[in-house]
Amino acid sequence: MLNAVARFTSRFVTLAFGGSCFLCGGSSRDAADPAQVLCAACEHSLMPPPAGRCPVCALRTPGGETCGRCIAKPPAFDATVCLSDYDFPADVLVQALKFRGELSLAGLFGRMIRSRIEPEALAGPDCVVPVPISDSRMRERGFNQSMEIARAIVSAGGPPVDGALAVRTRETAPQAGLPWKERARNLRGAFHCDPRAQGLRVAVVDDVMTTGSTLDELAATLKSAGARSVVNWVVARTPAAGAF
Repeated sequence: MLNAVARFTSRFVTLAFGGSCFLCGGSSRDAADPAQVLCAACEHSLMPPPAGRCPVCALRTPGGETCGRCIAKPPAFDATVCLSDYDFPADVLVQALKFRGELSLAGLFGRMIRSRIEPEALAGPDCVVPVPISDSRMRERGFNQSMEIARAIVSAGGPPVDGALAVRTRETAPQAGLPWKERARNLRGAFHCDPRAQGLRVAVVDDVMTTGSTLDELAATLKSAGARSVVNWVVARTPAAGAF
């Protein structure tokens, strides 16, 4: 089944991009990976060598130490792995996936996030949970970008994706349009978790982590339902001084 999916993805990418890099238009063809979306240079710019980041919230910190905010006010989640800062080229690619439906980019993100996760960390969670979106947003877009990324992360093996363990129970105002201090209030009570979460180690997948309010609220809801631990696997982290 996975081989069939890989062949379909390869054919789709070739038809959609004609072997051209999604960002710069140069050749992205690779004999080892015919479904390559970016050329080697653009892929390197998306995933530079790992920088020092807070192991809890993934903000950049000197020496990769836990940041002051996570020490003073620990979030409900336990750790975060991110691919890149939310600036060029990650912002362009995330927006193309999210708002233009360029689903092949979910495969790119999944493969690259997987390469950033330590093997033992990949094997650690019992399940992978995409950040749920509302029914109205699902009808509008036709897909949940976090679900597509989650499936891509584990497509080569890993814990199962469980899209029903957590659901969004109410529509909320878009986080991007709110002041940072109001984002946590906007999300209170926005999620519900199935009792099956009891005792589970959960990895949550999202495209962008800005203040961390969405992931904090989801992790708190999962832990209230009995989850043992919650880690985040995200594409991009906004490098803002005012997170949390």
